[in-house]
Amino acid sequence: MYLELKNRLESHLRDVLKARYDLTVENIPIETPPDLKFGELATPIAFELARKLRKAPKVIAQEIVGELGTPRGFASFSIAGAGYINAHLDRVVAVRLMTSGEDSRPVETEIHALVEHTSINPNKAAHIGHLRNAILGDTFVRLLRAAGRQVAVQNYIDNTGVQVADVVVGFLHVEKKTLSEIRAFIEDLQLHFQRVDFYCWDLYARTSHWYTSGTDAENEERKKLRYQTLHEVEQGGNATAAVADLISTAVLRRHLETMLRLGIEYDFLPRESEILHLNFWALAFEQLKQKGVLYFETEGKNKGCWVMSRSGSTVTDGEADEDAKVIVRSNGTVTYVGKDIAYHLWKFGLLGRDFGYRKFFEYKSHECWISAEQGEADHPHFGDAQAIYNVIDSRQSDPQANVIQALRGMGYTQQADHYTHFSYEMVALTPRCAGELGYEVAEEDRARPYIEVSGRKGFGVKADDLIDKLIAATRAEVDTRQTSRDEQERQVIAEQIAIGALRYFMLKFTRNSVIAFDFKDALSFEGETGPYIQYAVVRARSIFRKGSFKPDAVMREFAGSDPGAFLMGEVGDDIWSLWLRAGRRSAALEQCIATSEPAYLAKHAFQLAQEFNNFFHKHHVLTELDPERKMFLLATVAIAMRELITALDMLGIESPEAM
Repeated sequence: MYLELKNRLESHLRDVLKARYDLTVENIPIETPPDLKFGELATPIAFELARKLRKAPKVIAQEIVGELGTPRGFASFSIAGAGYINAHLDRVVAVRLMTSGEDSRPVETEIHALVEHTSINPNKAAHIGHLRNAILGDTFVRLLRAAGRQVAVQNYIDNTGVQVADVVVGFLHVEKKTLSEIRAFIEDLQLHFQRVDFYCWDLYARTSHWYTSGTDAENEERKKLRYQTLHEVEQGGNATAAVADLISTAVLRRHLETMLRLGIEYDFLPRESEILHLNFWALAFEQLKQKGVLYFETEGKNKGCWVMSRSGSTVTDGEADEDAKVIVRSNGTVTYVGKDIAYHLWKFGLLGRDFGYRKFFEYKSHECWISAEQGEADHPHFGDAQAIYNVIDSRQSDPQANVIQALRGMGYTQQADHYTHFSYEMVALTPRCAGELGYEVAEEDRARPYIEVSGRKGFGVKADDLIDKLIAATRAEVDTRQTSRDEQERQVIAEQIAIGALRYFMLKFTRNSVIAFDFKDALSFEGETGPYIQYAVVRARSIFRKGSFKPDAVMREFAGSDPGAFLMGEVGDDIWSLWLRAGRRSAALEQCIATSEPAYLAKHAFQLAQEFNNFFHKHHVLTELDPERKMFLLATVAIAMRELITALDMLGIESPEAM
């Protein structure tokens, strides 16, 4: 509702400015006044036009208001201060928009967006940092789809990187297992319902220690062995690569199962092995050379390399550009950025080659496909995106900028403009949380705001362990409150609350804030938490359950009433503010997408829950004696509940029946 009326005001203002002053103004600023007495919308447009029209802002505001009239949805306009124009909504019309649902229907678009998120190295179990990536990415997918976008979800799998090579070294040279022994070992783990990703977590840490635990000579040989293994894994077609494929595939399946616990699903899993073996880079390399983006350096520290000048670099003629980005090293190997450029040319449908596709993982609603050199004949296609969002941590900002620069240099300006690095900061633990997870926290660390985790050093939190602990803590509380419900119902409720708490905690902070995770803070029923919002929904449902009302039936009956008398005065203003907050969901969604920031919707959901809880305590709906007012209060509950459930669903959070 709020967004629709805001857009209507902007359009009407443009028409007035054109008719009155013959001015075409594309961007008209619309603000939210700090108090309802100033209306629901305001614009400082008169201040922006003062210099151009050579008039005082207040005079311009008076002239504009004189021309505005009362378009549908607006009751009046007023002038405040030195020239602010305040818009007062027609509250009855706004309520009708809300109850009809006209304001919440997505606008279908032909834009095909591709969101890449999670992208865990398939060498060990997922950890808490991966959860922030996956939850941010999955939520943004939900937001895009809610806005009517066509979205494909990709999870890039680096199955030929150094971290996979380290686990291969661990199996082959630390544990001295053969390929057949490794295969039998993994099958035995699966047979006994043990996690291969958990095993590799410990093996990875042991291997990292092994590289530096011998004599200097031994450590040097182990370092050579590490890079020899990496080379064999990248090359493919050998026993070492077969071990890497076996391990990475088994670990990947566990990753997908972990993410499914959070309601996170994927459409396609592109693997680096296919990018290498299908020669994506060779095609990209030719394009980059032909279009002059890369050049061969003959001087300086990058002699013998193919390089790309950094944006804004200035070099005197004849001098080597020492700051140029190396894309192909002097030994002929391609850097990470080079492979990433090739991959993104494919994403935009600009490479001239495609993956093979195989079915890999089955969800309830669709198949997840994985890349292959030779795929199935009948398959979907996941490239040719018109907009790309890459959920990658902020440490990768420079490589991401290099890919965008390469696209611009090749003349793909439109694609570069629709390439978004959806960056985020790390997740750490509060000292209290680290202690609760069983880690020994040094005295000097207990006063720190957070403690960083490191899987390589063995100080890390497996995603599944964190989820299990959250569910266990929630289940203990549910068991005390819901004694009349059976075992399965209580478990479902506990999982809904725990997952909701985790997802909301990861989403309520802006992406570029460091998060210090804490069990107590996340699971609290008070304050800005997932359970607080879920409990608001439970309260709303309890009103309908106790009164034996159905929300849909209430809304149908309310549609024929006149709520005007209940929307005025001090009490009416109080309830109207709840309707107004509920009507801001589409505006919050638009803001999230425009800024690539899901935190705005999380904040909206929390504020709506706050306002509903205030309403819940002030107004005794079921004991109201006036039948018309009771119907109005029930409709208010129904709208708040609908919007809370919808907002939570967009955040990937379920709404429990009870808590």
